[in-house]
Amino acid sequence: MNLAIFASGQGSNFSAIVKAIKRGKVKARSVLLVCDKPDARVIGRAKKAKVAVILVRREDFASRIDFETAISQRLKSYKIDLIALAGFMRMLSPGFVRKYRNRIINIHPSLLPAFKGSHAIKDALEAGVASTGVTVHFVDEEMDHGPVILQQEVRITNKDTLASLEKRIHSVEHKLYPQAIRLFFEKKIKIKGRKVEISNP
Repeated sequence: MNLAIFASGQGSNFSAIVKAIKRGKVKARSVLLVCDKPDARVIGRAKKAKVAVILVRREDFASRIDFETAISQRLKSYKIDLIALAGFMRMLSPGFVRKYRNRIINIHPSLLPAFKGSHAIKDALEAGVASTGVTVHFVDEEMDHGPVILQQEVRITNKDTLASLEKRIHSVEHKLYPQAIRLFFEKKIKIKGRKVEISNP
């Protein structure tokens, strides 16, 4: 199967996925990076890993529909089976999500539905909860929503700072995301309504 990773920033999850593919832990025929920021660090990571890069800047298009149409055309030419959002800082339109229904996944640094949004780690720390975690889920038309594939808890200690908690959560992300992609490629994930069933993980 062919994988497209969408990213806008540092690209640590991108690197974790590519590393898992190169080690044979994820059986992908090919992998592609789709990025909307020409100065994003993830582009350098992709070039170093010899992964094809498609740069599509939103400001080059008159509308979001035109922007997403350009992306769709590129994905079609690469025969992409799965889209993995890895720090892609744009909400995909409902039309785009419907086009790739059950073929877009996202990783989020909390135990969804708790702490949605772009400051989930900070929000969990400030809320004083005993634990947070990581969620990999299918993407639907709502933000940080959709059937959950995998979750893993991360305990919060009284010594945690934002930096220390971020580090531990990212460490979990780098293991959990490749695992979820592997399950998808091995056809071990079934969606029944709002629930995900995993066979022989």
